[in-house]
Amino acid sequence: MDSNFKATSFNIPECVLASSGRRMPLLGFGTAASPPVGSELTKTAIFQAMELGYRHFDTACLYGTEQPLGEAIAEALSVGLIKCRDELFITSKLWCGDAHGELVLPALQRSLRNLKLEYLDLYLIHWPVSSKPGIYEFPIKQEDFLPMDFNSVWKAMEDCQRLRLTKSVGVSNFSCKKLADILAFAKIPPAVNQVELNPLWQQKKLREFCRTNGILLTAYAPLGAKGTIWGSNRVLECELLQEIAKEKGRTVAQICLRWAYEQGISILVKSFNKERMKSNLEIFNWTLSEEEVKKINEIPQSRLCGGEDYISKYGPFRTAEELWDGEI
Repeated sequence: MDSNFKATSFNIPECVLASSGRRMPLLGFGTAASPPVGSELTKTAIFQAMELGYRHFDTACLYGTEQPLGEAIAEALSVGLIKCRDELFITSKLWCGDAHGELVLPALQRSLRNLKLEYLDLYLIHWPVSSKPGIYEFPIKQEDFLPMDFNSVWKAMEDCQRLRLTKSVGVSNFSCKKLADILAFAKIPPAVNQVELNPLWQQKKLREFCRTNGILLTAYAPLGAKGTIWGSNRVLECELLQEIAKEKGRTVAQICLRWAYEQGISILVKSFNKERMKSNLEIFNWTLSEEEVKKINEIPQSRLCGGEDYISKYGPFRTAEELWDGEI
């Protein structure tokens, strides 16, 4: 860990985002549920997560969880669980239908209204593709996809940061090539790239690219996204990870999260089960041995989230190869 890493008062280490100087807790709480759950259940789970010490929360226009997150924040403030908004780190994302230069700012303002907040800490481009404006549906119809004008969309993202409506800007599901395209003209480089990352899909090439360019990688699906439409049990059922967990007296989930943390990656965990929420926090006072890390790093690799919902016979991405630029 470099000198930018230090523990918060809640024992969740944080790092400084290179392009903004904003401090970000390295373990965050994800709010995406697939299939979706009710807003009251979501709000309750978020409030419980705050009680346990989570301070970084990840939402998106697509998830439909901005409003319950905002309600949980308001309740936490009203009862004194948190003293002020600045204690929290809130991330949301720009949906494909709003990924057009002139629609970025209105989309962020809509998210802020949903959250009842004056600013975000991080605003991400959700996927590197646009769709017909004004249509909010998922999955997106194949004929509704459009190539993203990276230049105008990223310029609008930068404007959002300059207007202080978000402290930092970044991307999600971007390959090395697509990141390089943004970096070629960005005045404010992406602070974060949020991608699928776990011991069975370690993203070594992307990790090196982001490290070289001062971009923090954030892992979604660090446990394999079990229970979602596209996820599976294969991470938690990996025999090697189970062996290491048994030897250390830890859960497989804790081994996965600790491994990612030791790689300098920030992590998003999503569980609405209070015991698992607590267990996911218990990864900071022990370490993996060099031998254990070496074994994990040698696990055969394959991607879980192929991005099939963002591939269309009409383009701009007709195959997974095109969407991920060969990083499959």
